This record gives sequence, C-alpha cells and structure tokens, in this order.
Amino acid sequence: MSARRRRRAATEQEEEEEEEEAAEEAGSDKLLDSLVLHLISDDVEQAGGWLQEVDFNEVDLEERLHEVDLRSDLDVPDVPPPTDSTPEILKRALSGLSARWKNWWIRGILSLAMISGFFLIIYLGSFMLMLLVLSIQVKCYHEIITIGYRVYHSYDLPWFRSLSWYFLLCVNYFFYGETVADYFATFVQRREQLQFLIRYHRFISFALYLTGFCMFVLSLVKKHYRLQFYMFAWTHVTLLITVTQSHLVIQNLFEGMIWFLVPISSVICNDITAYIFGFFFGRTPLIKVGLPVFCLKGAQLLNLGQMQPEASSSLQTAAADGMGALPFLKLATGTNQNFSYFLAQHQYFVCPVEYNSETNRFVTECEPSELFQMKKYSVPPLIQAVLGWETVNMYPFQMHSFALSTFASLIGPFGGFFASGFKRAFKIKDFADTIPGHGGIMDRFDCQYLMATFVHVYITSFIRGPNPSKLLKQLLILQPEQQLSVYKTLKSHLVEKGILQPSLRG
Repeated sequence: MSARRRRRAATEQEEEEEEEEAAEEAGSDKLLDSLVLHLISDDVEQAGGWLQEVDFNEVDLEERLHEVDLRSDLDVPDVPPPTDSTPEILKRALSGLSARWKNWWIRGILSLAMISGFFLIIYLGSFMLMLLVLSIQVKCYHEIITIGYRVYHSYDLPWFRSLSWYFLLCVNYFFYGETVADYFATFVQRREQLQFLIRYHRFISFALYLTGFCMFVLSLVKKHYRLQFYMFAWTHVTLLITVTQSHLVIQNLFEGMIWFLVPISSVICNDITAYIFGFFFGRTPLIKVGLPVFCLKGAQLLNLGQMQPEASSSLQTAAADGMGALPFLKLATGTNQNFSYFLAQHQYFVCPVEYNSETNRFVTECEPSELFQMKKYSVPPLIQAVLGWETVNMYPFQMHSFALSTFASLIGPFGGFFASGFKRAFKIKDFADTIPGHGGIMDRFDCQYLMATFVHVYITSFIRGPNPSKLLKQLLILQPEQQLSVYKTLKSHLVEKGILQPSLRG
C-alpha cells in the first residue's frame, strides 16, 4: 500500500510540475508578445522592462517578430502605383498649367472622346454594344485581378492567374449560353452541334467549373493555405461584380436599347455634374465628413450643437455644399427626361432587340408598346397652382425614367463609395491607368454595375410581361407531336372561352 501511495504522490507531483511549466510558458508567450509589440512601436524603455521580467530565447523572439511582420504585410499590402499614361502631346500642350487645371483639361478631353466613341457604337447597332459590354467586363476583371496578383505575387501562389482567367471563361460560357438559348432559339434549331451544347449546357458549365475547382484544390500548398483561399474568394467576388452585372446589362439591352441608354446616361450625367460642382464650388472633401451629404439624417443636422466643433463645422460646410449642388441635380434630372423623350419617339431605341434568323442580324422593328405612346395626364391641383397646367402630354416611360434617374442620383453613388473603399484598403488612387485623367475602366463603371442590377430588377418587377415572340420560338423547338399536342390544347381552351366558334372543332 505504501508503494502505491508513493507512486500516486509522485504522479500527482509530476502533473503539478507540468501545469506550472505550462502556465509559465503561457505567461512567457504573453510577455514575449508584449515585448514584440513594444519593439515594433519603438517603445524601447517599456521593452527593457519586459526584458527584465521574462527569460526569453532569442530564436523565439526572432520567429515571433517574423510572424508579426508577416501579419502586417497581409493586413496592409503594398500595391505599386499606376504610371501616368497621358499622351505626350497633351503633356506638352498643358505643361504651363497647374496640376489641378491640367487634370481638368485631360479629364474633359478624354470624356468628350469617350462620349463620342459611345455615340458611334450606338449608331453601329446592338451587336457592337454587346461587344463593348463584354470588352468592359473583361478589362474590369483584369484590373481587379491584377491588384490581387500585385499584392500577393511575392508569395508565388501556384496557378492563381491561370485559374482566375479559367473561371472567367467558365462563368461567361454559362451566362452567354443561357442568352443564346433564350434569344437565338431558331438559329440553334438549324444546327445540330449547337442543339447538343444547348441541351446539356448547364451540365457542361458545371463540369467546367468543377474542373477548375479541383485544379484549385490540387494547387494548395501547406504554407500558403490561407492566402490561396483569400485569392479564391477574391476571384469569385470579382466574378460576381463584373460578369454577373455585365450579363444583366445585356439582358436590359435585349428589352430595348432605351433601357440600356437611359440608365447609363443618368449615371454619366450625375458623375459629370458632381465633378464640375466639386471642382468649382466644393470646399470640404466628403472623406473628411465621413458620410455622403445625402445620407445624413435630419436628426444629425438638427443636433449639430451637440457635436464637437470640428465635426459640426465640417458637417455644416458639407451640407452647404450639398444644398448648392441641388441645381446641378435638377439639371441632370431634366436632361435625362429630355433624353428619354427623344428616345421614346424612335423604334430603333424602344423595340426589343431580336435576332432575325433569315437575315442573320439583329433587328429592332416592332409596334411600340403602351410605354412609348403619348398619353395625356391630369396635373395634380398643387402643381396646377404653381405651373398653371391642367394636363400634360408625355410618354409613360418618362415616369419610369424619373425612377431610374432618382436611383442613379441617390443609390448609384454607393457603387463608387464601395470602389473607393476597396482602393483605400490597398492604398491606391485608381484601379489602373487605362484612361488618362480617369484611372482604370473600373473607376468609370463602378456605379454602372449597381445601376444595371437595379434596372434588371425594375424591368422584371414592373415592366416585363408575357412575351409571345419568345414563347413562339420555344414552341418551334418542340418535336412535331409535341407541337400538335399544344395546338389541340390551345384550340380547346379558346373554344371554351368563346374566342373560337364551336363549328371550328374537329
């Protein structure tokens, strides 16, 4: 019994010693972490106190410093700034101006050039607009992926760029395959190879994506697990922002070119007027305020006296700037209404874009819907007292245009704020230097993507109804016996409704 007690006592003593050693080691780790933080912050005096309290190992300290440096590099990555791509002829012509006015002229000249080119593409037709959207999508994707590559290229992540572009091809194949199936049914029906691809389109798309997914898993490296999953998520979020939104833009275009042009022009008009007002009249950068002026709640403006003097002054100045910008917002809305009025008069802009299999080209010919037929509306009494008008003639689409321009003015800029926050996170001014004075393509289309989603949701919720033309195309794809069955069912239904005479039976 005494031997058993001695063994038990020895075991308990060993366990107590192990617990004490573990506690001392944990305490040493905490002290070592504190020492590292003080060394990093150059607090030498406090670090000396820690050195006297803990018996540290130089190797452990060096490893801990390396870990902290690595975390610091991950948290605040360094992205090389883009170069100045301004043409030399512009640099020489504007060499005598200040940097502020030089940027004004460069930005203005390039803006006019882009708008002129956009009008030319509109003239060339819907197909060229689709190619333009696809080109912008690829370039925006390239700019965002390049930022990720520049941040983490020193870690030599395997297959990152290859997989990024592979996933872009897969997602585009899926979305554009869906578009072909919806809008080019008669064209597909004539080609057996395309029939196979359309019939098994989703399975093929899934197989392609699954291949990329497996390639990513096989590329995982033990020391880079976290970074590789960061970049995997980076790629998929970029796909969501660029490819999905550009697909919605093309869907809007098929509804009629007017649903493509009016939202885009609304954002462009707001961007231009905001830049002009900020250049000539702005006094306080919004980043100093912390929130956009139009997002400030009334309570915040009413309680300025309860804030710190600096915050109160900034808010008052920004609020004054915002109130001064109202005439420009009114100008933008009025311009958008006039633009909508002009477009609504032409079939080229209001008719849905359809593919004519006989001529192998896109056509925009139709009988305009009620949205694009002039109607007389009674003016509310309150407005009658101000304007003296009892009725007003306008296209119903102009009321929808007002909703689109309102979203573009109030919510659309949040796409730009999102992009600005992204750039600030990586300490860069622009996504790229593709357009002198403007930055990258993504810098110009950050608000457009958010607008595209809203327009698509707006059309599907309030505008789109059954499409007989699309339904007929789907019926033509069916087998003859299926078409005959549909015909008999429809005929029987029309007779029951009294639309067809019973004598037509049989």
